[in-house]
Amino acid sequence: MGFNVKKLKFDKDGLIPAIIQDTHTHEVLMVAWMNREAVEKTLTTGETWFWSRSRRKLWHKGETSGHVQQVDEVYHDCDADTLLIRINQVGAACHEGYRTCFHYRIDPVGGGVAVVGELAFDPDRVYGPGAVKDVPTVPKQSRKRVLTEEEFQTTCGVLEMLYSLIQDRKEKRPAGTYTTYLFDKGLDKILKKVGEETTEVIVGAKNNQRQEVIHEVADLFYHVLVLLAEKNVHLDDVLRELQSRRK
Repeated sequence: MGFNVKKLKFDKDGLIPAIIQDTHTHEVLMVAWMNREAVEKTLTTGETWFWSRSRRKLWHKGETSGHVQQVDEVYHDCDADTLLIRINQVGAACHEGYRTCFHYRIDPVGGGVAVVGELAFDPDRVYGPGAVKDVPTVPKQSRKRVLTEEEFQTTCGVLEMLYSLIQDRKEKRPAGTYTTYLFDKGLDKILKKVGEETTEVIVGAKNNQRQEVIHEVADLFYHVLVLLAEKNVHLDDVLRELQSRRK
């Protein structure tokens, strides 16, 4: 039996706030509003839907950017008037191009504001020039290089999306997919494939075959991501480890 949305307490405008949290890192990515239809579509489609108070319309997160939120768990609080939704974020959550909407840090003493984190994509390229308005000016040293949408898709962004797909395969086990086959066979099979692909990379490099190296490294990346998912290690954990080594 499905959850009865009528149990939730919507406000006088028929809305309920939803806190969106990364299911792996527990980072709060955004807060948005849902009406009853948005809640129902979120529960039935497995991706987040919200109600835009400014546009007065329903919207699917990622409908323009492709940075969808895959729902993992949904909670309501003890008063049933607030939702907590844990998700796997594809790409970035914030329409300003950052992973989280909470990237403005206020100095509690001086009252100044600093931007934290790195831009994952250029919002002008995704939503059109000037579509994102009223963005506070921040010092140049606070900003990192902006990745275009194409760059995002061909850098860590594509690894993030691939990892999310692998996780989805692990949970749902759709018949006929190679990823399902690997998870069904278990850790030993996955480790065997990682070893085989590592050997293929070495052979390609020794033979000075550039295209072969590219192909085999891509295969190795995929199988390593399967291994991470099998061991419940998130891609973000590895990226943070790499980031920490820059020091």
